[in-house]
Amino acid sequence: MAVLKLIASLISLAIAGLGILGIAEPAALLEFGRSLLAPPALYAVAAVRILFGALLIFVAGQSQTPRTLRVIGVFIVVAGLLTPLFGPERSAEGFSWLSSQGLNFIRTVAALPVVFGIFLVYAINARLRR
Repeated sequence: MAVLKLIASLISLAIAGLGILGIAEPAALLEFGRSLLAPPALYAVAAVRILFGALLIFVAGQSQTPRTLRVIGVFIVVAGLLTPLFGPERSAEGFSWLSSQGLNFIRTVAALPVVFGIFLVYAINARLRR
């Protein structure tokens, strides 16, 4: 279980790191996002979402906030299952809209994964009070 919590924590830190990248260098985050619009990359993103959501559900029982982590895990699994249904065209449309909003908007939105990733690290690793 400790290894799974470590993996979930590392992925959560990566989420926060992407947010920090978006705050510091929004153009670099946009370039990274653009690279994920091709169909093979979209399928990889879907697989990572499903695996990460399942991992959160699995480690939730040993966390500070088990119900919250389970709900977040279910949402992430569902997002992963829906990702291929949106397809590259619709994903590109959403990406185009986001990138047209300006760098300050992207910086503001990028703060969300920072907070989310840090929350997940806390929730996964805080000691369970009994």
